[in-house]
Amino acid sequence: MSDTQAAQKKEEWVPAGDLQEVKDPEWLFNEAPREQIFITGSEAAREAIRRSNVDIAISYPITPQSETMQQCGYLYDEGYIKEYYRGEEEIGVMSALGGSSRAGVRSLTATSGPGLMRGMEAISSWPGARTPLVLLNMCRVINTPLAIQPDNIEISFLLNTGILHAHAENQQDFYDYSIAAFLVSEEVDVTLPAVVSVDGFFVTHARGNVKLWDEKYKIPPRDGWRSAVPAMDNENPPARISRDAPIQKSNFISYHMHASWQQEVFAAVERSAKYWRKYIGDLIEVVNPDAEEFFVTSGSAVSQAREAVRQEGEKGRNVGLIKVKTTRPWPKLELIAALKNCKRILVPEFNQAGWFHKELCSTMYGHINAEIIGGPRVYGGMTMPTEMLLEWLADTRKKAGEKI
Repeated sequence: MSDTQAAQKKEEWVPAGDLQEVKDPEWLFNEAPREQIFITGSEAAREAIRRSNVDIAISYPITPQSETMQQCGYLYDEGYIKEYYRGEEEIGVMSALGGSSRAGVRSLTATSGPGLMRGMEAISSWPGARTPLVLLNMCRVINTPLAIQPDNIEISFLLNTGILHAHAENQQDFYDYSIAAFLVSEEVDVTLPAVVSVDGFFVTHARGNVKLWDEKYKIPPRDGWRSAVPAMDNENPPARISRDAPIQKSNFISYHMHASWQQEVFAAVERSAKYWRKYIGDLIEVVNPDAEEFFVTSGSAVSQAREAVRQEGEKGRNVGLIKVKTTRPWPKLELIAALKNCKRILVPEFNQAGWFHKELCSTMYGHINAEIIGGPRVYGGMTMPTEMLLEWLADTRKKAGEKI
């Protein structure tokens, strides 16, 4: 091929994203035909990004998220992502992403475990800056000794930052939640960053059935001016972000302004609930709602609990399951209503600290009489066999003097 022919071919190239058709998000989530394919969680994330009309993706490699951001490179090459580059390290990536979001464009990154912790200084500043963006978090061990195995303790560091957070159970969730996160975060009365977490390796590197709508469709683009804080340009400096001198001074006015701004951020987290419901349904899923014993959890532990519930059902025992889809907003009222008549709750988790158990206990205090039992817990990369859940359940019954 001559240089002239090559130049002509380059001029004729049309980005794949330009060939996609923008569709109403509610139609895409609730009515659009879907094709089921068998893919990994990382591939599910890629397909979500392909359909999310992303303006810029900024990455830094860390296992197990590297595969997804590598796929972003291919999506950029094909024209599904408009701009893409690799940062120098995680805090640089998170700072740059905040800047791109302030500029009014749809922004994406991904990280895992230690990468999340390294970038937390910038990440925790996102909500106060009212930056709608999406971070895909593939959870892994952050404790010493260093490991790359699944463990979701890092989620606990996100809970009280003002960030929206969804915890995916499987590959299908990772696809759906990731697309929904862009839409929810960009609502005018939300305008907050969203993190979609998934338990690394258990989901990212394992295959599952995922129902996708046609890749010829994509969600609408972000309107940078349709935000709680307008997009920043040369004529519109960052609104409400250290704009006035009193904010920087130690006096009552600055304290009051900062406190009221935090109150607004956390109110926006609560307002996001109605938008999550538009795309992923209720914030909790309830199996066997009339049961007196329940597993209550999120993420991959849900799948293990599902199998335990199924096996108990084969023995004629009615055990319930509650899957929490979003930890911020936290579905407090839904949980209280669903668990009001139960007598025993088990909270399986893939972390040592039991952050989910603490959240649940705080919610249920004074509202129900059920015993809330933390565990089983596995961490550092250990798996959670269904037998472990069944043994914990049998032990709790035995301690209560019930027949096994």
